[in-house]
Amino acid sequence: MRTPSLITISVGAIVAGAAVLAVRPPTPGRHIEVPSALRQGVPSPAATPAAPPPQAQPRAQTAARPATPVTPPAASAWTIPDPDTLPADDIFAQTVRRGRDLIAKTSSLIGPDAPDPAMRFAGNGLTCQSCHLQAGTQQYGLPLAGVWGVFPQYIGRENEVRTLEERVNGCMERSMNGHALPVDGPEMKAIITYIRYISGPQQVGKSLQGRGAPSLPLLDRAADPEHGRKVFAETCAACHGADGQGQRLEAADAAEQGRRYQFPPLWGPDSYNDGAGMGRTMTAARFVHANMPLGTTWEQPQISAEDAYDVMAFVNSQPRPHRENLEADYPDRSRKPVDAGYAPFVGPFTPEQHRYGPWKPIQDWLKANADKVRAAGP
Repeated sequence: MRTPSLITISVGAIVAGAAVLAVRPPTPGRHIEVPSALRQGVPSPAATPAAPPPQAQPRAQTAARPATPVTPPAASAWTIPDPDTLPADDIFAQTVRRGRDLIAKTSSLIGPDAPDPAMRFAGNGLTCQSCHLQAGTQQYGLPLAGVWGVFPQYIGRENEVRTLEERVNGCMERSMNGHALPVDGPEMKAIITYIRYISGPQQVGKSLQGRGAPSLPLLDRAADPEHGRKVFAETCAACHGADGQGQRLEAADAAEQGRRYQFPPLWGPDSYNDGAGMGRTMTAARFVHANMPLGTTWEQPQISAEDAYDVMAFVNSQPRPHRENLEADYPDRSRKPVDAGYAPFVGPFTPEQHRYGPWKPIQDWLKANADKVRAAGP
């Protein structure tokens, strides 16, 4: 695997789409090219050590492996309306662009670097576009474009139908390690309006092709965090640092760019907490395979699927902030993801197997015993 010129294995997973918000139809536009000042290799309480990884079996090959072919999704048009084509003095346009700024400059506007302490909702130095690349407009880069029309939707973590606003706040509390925005406040309205605008080509009830990140075949073995440590050193440390703490901008550059990091920390007190979506190795591996090093596209991945699993098994074995009351997640235990790395664990499998795999035996057991697990309750 080649050493990157740029890379971000950014945090996990932030927003999805829709409450009913009456806005004018978006103006069709060119694909958004986010200005360089808004781009991030970027993504608090004390970090909590994670459980130690299992002892990996010796490997004949320890170097990072070239990307192996994975059948990609079919190519599709990806044209996102551009907020900069809207009138400069229009209130709607200003709200859209404010929403974009909140996604790209989270830490300085509603995070720990906000001048007004009352506006410090995010609790770490990440930004929303740490995970939702190019301010949420990059195809298969966990885009926010294309989520408007599929919400409200059922979310297993709460076992209820959730609105877009609730989904945004879930990420504020987990990926951003902070607390919820006021649902009727101007910041939430701006974020929702921006998501609605960039979702312009979408039909209600049908996602744009390019949402999320492409799926990967599951490993037939446990992910190997010790091999992942080598992958990290060879491929990720150039941007995220040998200690995983990212590259923090100088004060003047941070003030000018509106963000704390050039490339985000992947663990430690300024990263996502252990309840975030990116804390799940299966989810994080799909993102890494499709988007890392920074500049990679899902059509030509540079990191093999196996290395993506291994490196994120390593990253997620490192200390990070702890979210309280994780045992309340997934009240219907039959819907808990098999790679969720926190208790209670479902089925006759060790915590290490849930965290690192192999996951297919857990999936097969859960499919066969879903009714029994559901009947047992929380």
